[in-house]
Amino acid sequence: MKIKIINGPNLNLLEERDNKQYGNLSLQEINQHIINSFPDVEFEFFQTNLEGEIVEHVQGARGFDGLIINPAGYTHTSVAIRDALETLTIPKIEVHLSNLTAREDFRKNQITTAKCDGYISGFKHFGYIAAVFLLKTILNKN
Repeated sequence: MKIKIINGPNLNLLEERDNKQYGNLSLQEINQHIINSFPDVEFEFFQTNLEGEIVEHVQGARGFDGLIINPAGYTHTSVAIRDALETLTIPKIEVHLSNLTAREDFRKNQITTAKCDGYISGFKHFGYIAAVFLLKTILNKN
């Protein structure tokens, strides 16, 4: 099983951000935790601060069994990422480290989320673990 994980802007700076919102792990530590939790899954990780690169990697996820995406701030603004997600037919789960509904009002407008099969928000790095578990469950039923 191959799962692509795409992370958007500022997630490369997690250790410099609010631990209450995002947890205390770096992105590299989160990735390693995912790998350690699911040694039977092949992962490809990608992080960028650039919207167009996220679009290209979503489009390039064809051939993977599933996609986990954290578009970060782009979830509220990117029609381009939404459109790319819409054309991707593999199972897709959106993950956010912080609880978006407990934050500023503008964060409650999630443009990209509707083009995923579901989303997980507010559980910090455990959201990624839950997303992998859910993808494995979904894919084993097909």
